[in-house]
Amino acid sequence: MAQLAQKVPALVGQLVTQSKPALQTFLKYAKVELTPPTPADIPQIRAGIGRLVSAAKNGNWKNVTVRDGFVNSLIAIEVWCWFYVGECIGKRHIVGYDV
Repeated sequence: MAQLAQKVPALVGQLVTQSKPALQTFLKYAKVELTPPTPADIPQIRAGIGRLVSAAKNGNWKNVTVRDGFVNSLIAIEVWCWFYVGECIGKRHIVGYDV
């Protein structure tokens, strides 16, 4: 047990040294991707929704590659799963509501 206690500071130091680059990369992308939209972003959002609606009307969704369709399906499944995780968190039970 004494040998383990002596190795802990060295292991923690090594862990911190190895995780710094990954943490810096995460923080770089988190500052951009995890911020809420600003009022300046609203015109871009409206334009994106307009393009999505026009693509649905024109049938452009049929001209998607298999890879893009697979990626879009995975994204839809992820959103669906997070919805149900939020439901479970909100109702504080996995099955049913606490009445």
